[in-house]
Amino acid sequence: MGNIVGHMLDSKPEKLDGSALVNDEPRKVVTMSDDSSVEGNEDQEPQKQVAGRSLRQVIELVDEEPRKELVGSHDSSLEEMGVVRGSKSASVVGAHLQESAVSELSDGLRGMVDKMEEALIPVSLNRDGDDSEIFSKQAYQKLLEESHRRRDPKLSGLEFQIKHNLEKLSLLHIEETPEIPEEEVPNEPFAPLTEEEESQVQQALSGDRKRVLVAHRDSGIKISGEILQCLRPTAWLNDEVINLYLELLKEREKREPEKFLKCHFFSTFFYHKLTGKDGYDYKSVRRWTTQRMLGYGLIECDKIFVPIHQKVHWCLAVINKKEEKFQYLDSLGGRISFVLKVLAKYFVDEVKDKNGIDLDVRSWDIEYVEDLPEQENSYDCGMFMIKYADFYSRGLSLCFNQDHMPYFRRRTAKEILKLWAD
Repeated sequence: MGNIVGHMLDSKPEKLDGSALVNDEPRKVVTMSDDSSVEGNEDQEPQKQVAGRSLRQVIELVDEEPRKELVGSHDSSLEEMGVVRGSKSASVVGAHLQESAVSELSDGLRGMVDKMEEALIPVSLNRDGDDSEIFSKQAYQKLLEESHRRRDPKLSGLEFQIKHNLEKLSLLHIEETPEIPEEEVPNEPFAPLTEEEESQVQQALSGDRKRVLVAHRDSGIKISGEILQCLRPTAWLNDEVINLYLELLKEREKREPEKFLKCHFFSTFFYHKLTGKDGYDYKSVRRWTTQRMLGYGLIECDKIFVPIHQKVHWCLAVINKKEEKFQYLDSLGGRISFVLKVLAKYFVDEVKDKNGIDLDVRSWDIEYVEDLPEQENSYDCGMFMIKYADFYSRGLSLCFNQDHMPYFRRRTAKEILKLWAD
């Protein structure tokens, strides 16, 4: 029987040479005795040939496409169903082979192939350890394609070249660029309201709208329940709330001057009064900044904040003496050069009038501040404007965004209502 199988495998030797994979462990070789039994020999060398071919070659021949089927005829002869190139004797391979022996050999080899395939599938496809995953024929085909791709010598060469180039590149960067530490976000501007404060804000917004909740003594501003409604979501801020909030920023600085820049905050009426119906008019605002009224001069301030109302939109202008800049901050990205030119002329006139100094601001920068937190709706411009002033007066970058606006509305209401409690 061994000679018959050997002649069968010799029908196409060119397909078998060099096809077996190398295995470091001793390969178990199948031999056939005269009594048609199949035996294993573990003492053979890995590439030992039996009956002309190794076990791996036998497996590959059985599994090769187009697949050759071995069947026994009615006269116990063995026939090969398929085409073998270059062989005229392909139709009859051997004779007088018992049908049971052929069936046992075929089933044994197929069983070994099936076990090898079953062993590959869970190792390669089920990498996440999910035993419940169902492996389809398409998934198995994908595994085979991935295996071929990994063994492609061209891809292996590219991977080696990439690794080699990366190692060369790493040698060029002897000194690593130090990481720039992220700016620490301050806690105080984002401190959450307590349950009691949340309850107080909710009660004020839903209570009697005619009732006066806060009366600010120095500015004379009164906040009723109706005025406070502008701090509800989607509402536009009104002049009273904006002006009172800016007053609170100034009082905060006076209480803790070491924590904040020295600033002045004009009311929402200042710019409108300065420009007037007839254009620029310094005299109309000359008395707004006397030493007697303020207790300081504008020339002593690091920053001077001017709310700008463009019909239906709030913006902020800053006379930044500390950095010698005239700045414009618009939550919608707008630029109005006229505003900064007017404020430059005003500051020169103010310093001349109050301090007798001819200030030259021609070297100062005109800056339309970019990379600002921008509004994403049509009603939060007022909140963005007062928070620009809040963070700039702290000397902080504008580390907030649209998502903070609902919280800032409640926080502003809380700070205004705190005057009532005090």
